[in-house]
Amino acid sequence: MARQHRRARPVAALLIAFGISVGWAAAPTPVEAALPTWTGGVNLYRTGVFTTQKSWLWCTAAGVQIMRNIKYHREDHSRAAQSRYFTWMRARNRYSLPLSAGVDPQGWTAGLRHFVDDRYRLTSSATFLGAIRLAVTRIRLTNLPVALTVARGNHGWVLHGFTATADPAKTSDFRITSVRVTGPLWGLQNSSFGYDMRPNTKITPGQLQRFFTPWRYAPKRMIWDGRFVSIQPVPLRSSTATTPTAASVGPATEASVVPSAAPSPAIRAASSQAGSAVIPSALPVADAREQRAVPPQPEPADPRPIPDPRVVVAVGLVLLVAVALVLAGRQRSWRRIEWPTRS
Repeated sequence: MARQHRRARPVAALLIAFGISVGWAAAPTPVEAALPTWTGGVNLYRTGVFTTQKSWLWCTAAGVQIMRNIKYHREDHSRAAQSRYFTWMRARNRYSLPLSAGVDPQGWTAGLRHFVDDRYRLTSSATFLGAIRLAVTRIRLTNLPVALTVARGNHGWVLHGFTATADPAKTSDFRITSVRVTGPLWGLQNSSFGYDMRPNTKITPGQLQRFFTPWRYAPKRMIWDGRFVSIQPVPLRSSTATTPTAASVGPATEASVVPSAAPSPAIRAASSQAGSAVIPSALPVADAREQRAVPPQPEPADPRPIPDPRVVVAVGLVLLVAVALVLAGRQRSWRRIEWPTRS
């Protein structure tokens, strides 16, 4: 009886290990666990994260500061930090721009990747709807805000919240019902519906379209002309749930386009078209161009699917159990052999 117990111990231990491995394989991935429960919308804004740009030129620098505050749960509003971000980003602009033109999208992208999160990518979209559908999907999947170039690229906002008819992390069949935006001019210039509204303002996608308009810079032809330019966080690894791709959420791409020579209206004109307050002429023509890093490139398609490591481990443990059981059976067979003894 004792011998039977001893023989059963290895098998029991292996079966326990197998059960643990199966349970572990069924547990949610870190990406799934990180996603809050879907309640109809997302809003990353918190009291204390907003900061006013300390100069007419520093909308992108203030955007970096706001987005850092959101991610790292800080309340930094210092002028010194904004100055450092602005100088660092201008040194990485794609185009040589006068100081009054600030930072271009490439420089802003570099700043967000360096100071906030390396997952940010410059996104140039063919349509407004494609741009915001991709933006809210990525907000949901990463819990990070999106930077928008508004007023044809003359200014920069932060898109940090939205509501939708379905969870963008689970399906591409959803409709955006509202968005939450923050512009850093609030406190320097305030508007009830213009440049800039109170932080954490809720507007409809149709209202956002009055501000988030195609890029156009009159003094210089740029590769983003005629495109909806934003800087979006890209998930490093999709969850095991059905995750919409860039193609499924809309025709948004990061492909460079042939520059056009169309002139760029100043923020004053864009503001008047939107029926909102007018930004004074002291505001630079290209405030939101405070960016210079990696040139916009088509975002590569997802590589060949990588096997889930949990499945690989579970299969390995199953094989290990099978081998162990075979070896245990052979060991019992060896014990039954009566070996000759010396006389």
